[in-house]
Amino acid sequence: MTGKERLYAVIAGRPTDRPPVTPIMMAWAAHYIGRTYRDYYLDGEVLVEAQLAVAEAFGLDQVMTISDPWREASGYGMEFDYPPEGVGVPRGRLIKARDDLRRLRRIDPDAVPRMRQRVESAGRLAAAVGRTHSVLGWVEGPMAEYADLRDLQEAMLDLVDEPTMFHDAAAVIVENAVAFAKAQVRAGADMIGVGDAAASLINAEMYEEFVLPWQQRLFADIHEAKAAVKLHICGNTNHLVGLMARTGADIIDLDWMVPLADARRTAGPDVTFCGNFDPSAVLLQGTPVDVAKAAVRCIRQAGPRFVLAPGCEVCPGTPEANVRAFCDPVLRESLAGG
Repeated sequence: MTGKERLYAVIAGRPTDRPPVTPIMMAWAAHYIGRTYRDYYLDGEVLVEAQLAVAEAFGLDQVMTISDPWREASGYGMEFDYPPEGVGVPRGRLIKARDDLRRLRRIDPDAVPRMRQRVESAGRLAAAVGRTHSVLGWVEGPMAEYADLRDLQEAMLDLVDEPTMFHDAAAVIVENAVAFAKAQVRAGADMIGVGDAAASLINAEMYEEFVLPWQQRLFADIHEAKAAVKLHICGNTNHLVGLMARTGADIIDLDWMVPLADARRTAGPDVTFCGNFDPSAVLLQGTPVDVAKAAVRCIRQAGPRFVLAPGCEVCPGTPEANVRAFCDPVLRESLAGG
């Protein structure tokens, strides 16, 4: 069974030989091949080399184009300083007042170097391993992108004080996200990850009113392009799990704060979860045995429709032995005691 077959069998509720393993590796993957995180997100060749290297070394079932949150923001005209390690630092925000919404425009992904690079990376990954591995493209979700362009605190205030401002912006943001997603699908991505971390900071009522309809629209258009969707909202989403299950996403990532057994009871047996042991306290700071036991516990609590990964990105500095402890199914079971 190939990794791609394994992943889609889980989504469909069919039996597999083992749970798929799809950790988010960005800076860690860059360091694995001796490059900086900045190299990884500014050089598409480095991203592809790193993803292929970790997929082969650790038996991963999916390769990814996720890299940093600023690709679409650069398309809207934001500028950044890029340190060797860590994400880019904005030189200023695009939306400072309602009048700045006019600066939002339709973006051609091919005309924006950082967006075109992600599309090209998806194509290279698909050409290299697309028959055996799922290739995950990536776009920012409506709440996350609005917060990137507006500033997180101001974005939160707008939901209370200027709700139409968010909706007006989201209409353009989602249109551009669809175009960016479709470009990656045409290049060879079979699944699109949608990162919407800022949504974890709002209550369920606001999520249902402001975020859910736009996510549903975005996901429906990605499905129309014949790709699957993975929803990634890191942070504490215990209050949102039931609503996230209504988005239409094929896979829902859950961070370590969300008990898998509780999430399964809320969402039901037909939702595919991905997660969710602690990437810091367990994966970074624990022992291989700690990691293996946490991974096995997740597998048992989540049930058959489950994809194994840390709750969020593999932290830089994580010991390689700890990564192997959850990626290798034989080692994982051995360390966990069967």
